[in-house]
Amino acid sequence: MKKNLSDILHESIELELNISRLYTLFHDLYPEDEELWWQLAIEERNHAALLRYEKSNQQNGCSLAEGFLAPDLEGIREANSLVITLIERFGDNCPPREEAFSTALEIENSIGEAHYQAFLDSDEVHSVADELFRQLNQGDKDHARRIEAYVASHTHTMEELM
Repeated sequence: MKKNLSDILHESIELELNISRLYTLFHDLYPEDEELWWQLAIEERNHAALLRYEKSNQQNGCSLAEGFLAPDLEGIREANSLVITLIERFGDNCPPREEAFSTALEIENSIGEAHYQAFLDSDEVHSVADELFRQLNQGDKDHARRIEAYVASHTHTMEELM
């Protein structure tokens, strides 16, 4: 496997795990929303597991679909750094509940774009793995919609949060 591709997969896995850690922190900080945050944290860990599987396939010589990963390794590293900073900041000072929701929405909307947009724009399906990862990206978008729906039914309107 090419070094850059290996690095991108590694950073993408770390990003999913870090997002899971952030959502686990939100789970601990906001007991009234613990079910939402716990489910999202588990799903992010599942995304990391799917990426690990893809990484092992790469090491075994399987090809990766064109456009599957964002080619910008530095952008993924920056996203990772941001999420780690958020974990540290929110761990030290509990943010208002609304800030947790708006932060999660920003992360979900940017991550869905950053990782998989080029892949999703393609109509070609080369393998079952391609379709699986299309569903993975849809899961990220579903996270954003689920957070928005949850906020609408449990708190203020989204406009008030932003």
